[in-house]
Amino acid sequence: MRDFISGFAAELDAMFSYREALGFSRRSHEPALVNFDRYAAALYPEAIVLSRELVTGWIGTQVEKSNKSGIVGKATAIRTFGRYLQAVGKEAYILPDEYVTPPKTTFTPYVFSDDEMTSLFYSIDRQPDAAPFDPLSSKIPPVLFRLIYTCGLRPNEGRELFRDCIDLNTGEIFITKTKRKKERIVVMSEDMLNLCRKYDAVRESAEINSDYFFPRHDGNAYTAPQLERIFKRCWEGANPAVASDDLPSVRIYDLRHRFASTVLNNWLDDGHNLYNKLPYLRAFMGHDNLSETVHYIHILPENIIKTAGIDWESFEALIPGVN
Repeated sequence: MRDFISGFAAELDAMFSYREALGFSRRSHEPALVNFDRYAAALYPEAIVLSRELVTGWIGTQVEKSNKSGIVGKATAIRTFGRYLQAVGKEAYILPDEYVTPPKTTFTPYVFSDDEMTSLFYSIDRQPDAAPFDPLSSKIPPVLFRLIYTCGLRPNEGRELFRDCIDLNTGEIFITKTKRKKERIVVMSEDMLNLCRKYDAVRESAEINSDYFFPRHDGNAYTAPQLERIFKRCWEGANPAVASDDLPSVRIYDLRHRFASTVLNNWLDDGHNLYNKLPYLRAFMGHDNLSETVHYIHILPENIIKTAGIDWESFEALIPGVN
């Protein structure tokens, strides 16, 4: 924790204490607001009101120093502080949402075919140990990637899963590392549960001191870039006849997309009304809004999205503008 030194020190400390009580980490906004605090102390040492001049002056200096995603985070931080001040009855300028626009993502989800999934997991199952001192390096990917796929997890929800949050008796998983603090419980299939039990026995024998279910050799969780590198290496191994530059670009997150499309396809095959079933998928995947779940309809294969089992008018009313 860094000490604040400007005229806003007390309010900044109070805001972070309030957010921590709600379960938010200081790390999300603290670096940006420490920077703001130093700026205010140096150029506006007497300021006790979060004025437009102060806010826009600071954010203007940051535009030159930050990339697009970085400046969005700083704008969000100062906007959060302004809203907090107003909420406690103090005058404050709130940076408009339009002042800094978030970067647009152009990544198109890749939905693996059945054959591609078979080849991919064949490759995953045959990855060698990274090093003699890392006995779980070849044991983790087959279990972790299957868990992400079969339970529709976000990648971080799998790699940062705590051992105490998985019940190997009931198959229940308490997902805590969630988007927007939306905790949930998912239940593994019997096959997945048995695989996790076998892996857990191997994990115990490795005697790695860690709270994580899928730890690195040092006890920490894998980082996102580390796991993505492993996944892409497995994808290349599943397609040995194709140059890596010619392969479709994939992410671990695409396993979650594949999970959603599989569930939707199965419901269609069974003649279910998707409009009635989507709330169940929403709860299982931890979506905040139904519109996030409806989005998966749009990545189904062409022959599926034309089926009479989908009431497109109802869905489009939920997510206007999605193509």
